[in-house]
Amino acid sequence: MRVAVLDDYQQAAHRFADWQGLGADVTFLPEHIADTDTLAETLRGHDVIVAMRERTPFTAERFERLPDLRLLVTTGMANAAIDLAAAHRHGVTVCGTDGAAHATPELTWGLILSLVRHLPAEAAGMREGRWQHTIGGDLGGRTLGVVGLGRLGARVAAIGNAFGMRVLAWSSNLDSGHARGLGAEPVSKHDLFSEADIVTVHYKLSERSTGLIGRRELSWMKPTAYLVNTSRGPLVDTAALVDALREERIAGAGLDVYDVEPLPAGDPLRTAPRTVLTPHIGYVTEETYRIFYRQAVENIAAHRAGTPLRTLTP
Repeated sequence: MRVAVLDDYQQAAHRFADWQGLGADVTFLPEHIADTDTLAETLRGHDVIVAMRERTPFTAERFERLPDLRLLVTTGMANAAIDLAAAHRHGVTVCGTDGAAHATPELTWGLILSLVRHLPAEAAGMREGRWQHTIGGDLGGRTLGVVGLGRLGARVAAIGNAFGMRVLAWSSNLDSGHARGLGAEPVSKHDLFSEADIVTVHYKLSERSTGLIGRRELSWMKPTAYLVNTSRGPLVDTAALVDALREERIAGAGLDVYDVEPLPAGDPLRTAPRTVLTPHIGYVTEETYRIFYRQAVENIAAHRAGTPLRTLTP
């Protein structure tokens, strides 16, 4: 059996699970492969592929180009980049893994604090010999707007309450009673964007939610407000966000996710002002990797035994 582990950027996957126990030929690929021809050539002859989140799309064309593939394991229990119907047609079983629910909410607050207290600028200033050149904002008494109050959004809201913030929530199908039970005020989309000092996005990406936050929503925001996105890049209209930042129509943005990942070197976001950018590390923690890769190995062993675990269906 030949196994390929994709997008192992930190070259760390090997130490989070007992890959040797599979008795398989396991290849860890640290570089992202975007080109379909290169991907098909690299993965030729592999029975099993372990994909990291949505980094590498698996389309109908790619399944056609991978005739030896029998098992595709994705980290996480949902992956919008995998055509499950095409996988089924090509006889490929798709399995997922659990994850650590606290990891992304924790990074969300790291971005929020970095923006509000100007931490990157002050840290850089210290290395350059400077001392106190910005004035930070406050969280206590301010308003947090949570777009999407699911598992991750609820954790972010709870921390907002702990900071003494007023917490607003909106989603297209928000349960008002559930929101109030979590300490959040259910409001309209307009009211959330116009009243929040910080808007943080925790929404599932789909055809309907692509571009959920565009020029209209950004125009509703106060010029002193910040936008934070640790969910998925396409939820926000990137061109509109860059314009809002350059025209100083919002105070800043903290981003961990992008339309194209890894983010191209020449992408306008890399030079946009008043931003804190991280390379999609919301899920990149020791505990998350331990769960991802151990369960990936479990999935491979179970599939070989004819009893697949955590299967994903169209």
